[in-house]
Amino acid sequence: MPKIRAFHIVPALPEPLQKLRTLAYNLRWAWDHETIELFRSLDRNLWEQCEHNPVRMLSLISQERLTEAAADDAFLAEVDHVHYSLQTYLTTTNTWYRRQWADKLPPETCIAYFCMEFGLTECLPIYSGGLGVLAGDHLKSASDLGLPLVGVGLLYQQGYFKQTLSPDGWQQETYPENDFYSMPLQAVLNEKGEPLKVCLDLLGRQVSICVWRAQVGRVPLFLLDTNLPENRPEDQDITDQLYGGDAEMRLRQEMVLGIGGMRALRALKIRPTVCHLNEGHAAFTALERARELREETGCDYATAREVAAAGSLFTTHTPVPAGFDVFSADLMNRYFAAYAQQLGLSFDELMGLGRVNPWDQSEQFNMAVLAVRHAHQVNGVSQLHARVTRRMMQAGYPGFPEEEVPASYVTNGVHLRSFASMEMAELLDKYLGGRWSYDGHHEGVWERIEEIPDELLWRVKETRREKLVRFARARLRAQLERRYFRDDPEFRAAAEVLDPHALTIGFARRFAPYKRATLLLTDLDRLIRLLTNPQRPVQILFAGKAHPREDAGKELIRQIVQFSKRPEVRGRILFLEDYDLNVSRYMVQGCDVWLNTPRRPMEASGTSGMKALVNGGLHVSVLDGWWAEGYDPRAGWAIGRGEEYSDPQEQDRIEATALYNLLENEVVPLFYDRGMDGVPRAWVARVKYSMRTLCPRFNTHRMVSEYATRYYFPATLRCLKLRANNLERARTLVDWKQRVRSLWPQVRIQEVITSPEEGATLQVGDKLKITVKAFLAGLTPEDVRVQAYSGSLDADRRLKAESIVDIPFTGQEGELFCFQVEMPCSASGLRGFSVRILPAHPDAQLPAELPLICWE
Repeated sequence: MPKIRAFHIVPALPEPLQKLRTLAYNLRWAWDHETIELFRSLDRNLWEQCEHNPVRMLSLISQERLTEAAADDAFLAEVDHVHYSLQTYLTTTNTWYRRQWADKLPPETCIAYFCMEFGLTECLPIYSGGLGVLAGDHLKSASDLGLPLVGVGLLYQQGYFKQTLSPDGWQQETYPENDFYSMPLQAVLNEKGEPLKVCLDLLGRQVSICVWRAQVGRVPLFLLDTNLPENRPEDQDITDQLYGGDAEMRLRQEMVLGIGGMRALRALKIRPTVCHLNEGHAAFTALERARELREETGCDYATAREVAAAGSLFTTHTPVPAGFDVFSADLMNRYFAAYAQQLGLSFDELMGLGRVNPWDQSEQFNMAVLAVRHAHQVNGVSQLHARVTRRMMQAGYPGFPEEEVPASYVTNGVHLRSFASMEMAELLDKYLGGRWSYDGHHEGVWERIEEIPDELLWRVKETRREKLVRFARARLRAQLERRYFRDDPEFRAAAEVLDPHALTIGFARRFAPYKRATLLLTDLDRLIRLLTNPQRPVQILFAGKAHPREDAGKELIRQIVQFSKRPEVRGRILFLEDYDLNVSRYMVQGCDVWLNTPRRPMEASGTSGMKALVNGGLHVSVLDGWWAEGYDPRAGWAIGRGEEYSDPQEQDRIEATALYNLLENEVVPLFYDRGMDGVPRAWVARVKYSMRTLCPRFNTHRMVSEYATRYYFPATLRCLKLRANNLERARTLVDWKQRVRSLWPQVRIQEVITSPEEGATLQVGDKLKITVKAFLAGLTPEDVRVQAYSGSLDADRRLKAESIVDIPFTGQEGELFCFQVEMPCSASGLRGFSVRILPAHPDAQLPAELPLICWE
């Protein structure tokens, strides 16, 4: 093959337009309507053809148009204005972090956020769905809040697939190549001005990884790419497809993300105090942090792990154990036998780190278990999901009640400015002021929503519904062009589908069976009557992708497409191909109702409905995920009352009926109950209440500030404390843990004495004196916490804990230590308590680090 010499050619921007390059390469434009309008005004058709990619647009636009723009004083004034706005945004010190936290934390504070996918904009297709969009919104809010955070991910040559549908509605996948040089990305260079590269050992050979940078406002996102000529073809393919390939490919990708990602940060001289592992895909990050610490300090693995885990947070989005990646011992041995030695571990010891039972040779290596073992903080993504997560984790915490398994929650949110329509953003700016977009997690900001005249808010909703209809028609015509001539009747009919004035329901998300996209199709006759009512018409838009290997999800899409072709509902129900961020924005901005029908409790959080909130959309959902804590009958509708069923068919039947009843008796009548001016006042009142009460709660500014104050900042201080003085406190803590583990089997509660004695009758206000005598097997009272676990007793005399009372140390009797407390009787009824002992140490996060417990 002849030698090819490559060059990167960039557009020749006239000097007055040079600022456009700066604007194009900072992804703040993705949530700034002024910047988007600036690029769109250059060439509106080209902006759409380039999939809203300003970098590609600048490379394709004619030199004549650039010359013309450079001589347009009005355009140049707008360029200066938008550029000044960006520079002000980047340099201001008036951010949430600077105002409230910068002087309380050490200057080296840095959070590294690792995720397999990031959904920032449709022109950077390295995301598949909710997890990626959430990660993108996390970076955007971190930027708005001024948080010292960097992102780490993979740069996929093909990304996630493009979706098309066959004539009968069966999903088909294509994988177009991404051209990184025409995307808002820049290669990271080393001190010599050459592409920065790090290496990873795979099966005894060195794989090169280059690093790209996407600038997300103030936050850099570093993306790793193995598609380099010096790599073997199979290694070039590692960063080929998102969620593509077999288990071995997934393992290789996760090694690049976790191990390669940490090495990239080190090469960039970025040393994170906290690593946020967003899902188990990033769990190898923790191993590499420990390896780096061993290399730097010469400590053993246990000490290195102590420091790394103190500065790690693991967020799981998975509602079922089967959702976590697992790898066989044979596969792990091929890739990690040598790496285990670098950690100072045998291969069996390394395998044990990813097993619930470390000694069970039949158990596979589980990435979530690895993450839990190496992150002293674990959270789910909604209140209900935290309960599900604790249930999944409980096997690793024997003896602990489910509610005390150390997994909390931070409910997901969305980046409001990214998903609010331009019309809605202008309305909110006018009546709420700009604070709604950068300080919108404060409830007081949203109180002024009531000042917006009903007719103005309704006009915005009608405008966006009309735009959605125009977009859907154009999208449908583009879908049909592949199969029909332009004069074909079905193609011509595409120009008239949907009604810009009808109640519009949206359903858009991943097509997994548990999300039950076809629940609304359970009773077709009833649905047809709903869709075709001439006085109160309803229309439904669907969008979403099924995983390429999940035929059950593809079948759901096929059923919807087949139903939409029935003559009586044609034009009233539509499936939009190739769901992406652009489709998502049109739908959440234009739909009146957002429908969500997961099988509870399978939805970890769900964020699509939150995007509709800021656009005045109302939610109709099963009480699962975020809606289980966000539901208010004045703000939306609930399908059912939060029941969980053992029979899925029975659940579907009952909840489908409940959904039809809601739509027929409440939702549709309320939407069409209009005054003389055509405004549905009661509907708008519900929209305002929804926006006022839910927008400040379900946004990523609230979410990221909560992560920061509850996890990032305490973990930073704890990690630096353990790292100080050559890991002195970490070494001491490891020794203490080893001593506690070795002695704990002998710890016992010898005697519990109550005054009055058990069975006595007490009155509210009396005090129950509890004396505990315990054998601590060589531990001291400072090494333990003795507690009374108390509450009410049910009919079967099972204890329902309502309070946990520490019992102080009072003295020693020979080899027994005495603890005593007077516990007030604050409630009547049949009450009880049990006594327990747990380890205690000021530097330990318990019971996450040491799940030991001794009950009476």
